[in-house]
Amino acid sequence: MFLPLLTIWLNHMVKIKKDQSTEERILAAARKAFLSKGLAGARMQDIADEAGINKALLHYYFRNKEKLFEMIFMESAQKLFPKINFIFESNMPLFEKIEHFADEYISVMVENPYLPLFVLNEIHQNPVSFFKKLNEKFGFPNPKLFLEQIEKEIKKGKIKRINSVQLLMNMLSLCIFPFMAKPMFQLRMGLGESQFREFMEQRKKEVPRFIIDSIKK
Repeated sequence: MFLPLLTIWLNHMVKIKKDQSTEERILAAARKAFLSKGLAGARMQDIADEAGINKALLHYYFRNKEKLFEMIFMESAQKLFPKINFIFESNMPLFEKIEHFADEYISVMVENPYLPLFVLNEIHQNPVSFFKKLNEKFGFPNPKLFLEQIEKEIKKGKIKRINSVQLLMNMLSLCIFPFMAKPMFQLRMGLGESQFREFMEQRKKEVPRFIIDSIKK
């Protein structure tokens, strides 16, 4: 009685391991396709070929390209959003928070440059459902304490009088826009992939420097 049960259990574990390996190959292939061609340009057949499987098996794991991209987005968001929440809620000085925010945001975007377009598309289609899904998984960043900190710094006379929400919008815009407009920058300025990445690495320092210089007294 024991041996048949053990055999069934072992076979089950082998299947789970095989499924995980196949799914990991699919996700790695999808990241590569989305990175080089974007969400619109990537094809399920390209992803299947890169993963070394047939298209039918790919559809068995992921019904369509959007579902596959959503999973990759959730993985990336899980890396980014808790860090952003930690920055917002920490006791770090304001300028230090701005520096960490730019570094963390741009680092994730460099590896996933098409995430902003996906997020905007989801927000426009069904913002309530999208934010609920994010919040249930790992908590969408809440800037309340960060905005309050900005107001306190203004009252202390340490920074110029500025609308705190506008400041947060500026931080987000300066970090995200280059990735939204990546094809334009590459085409009009002749930037290759390595050059674009180099510029984004520099931007981790440029963005906080620009913002801090604009608000400090």
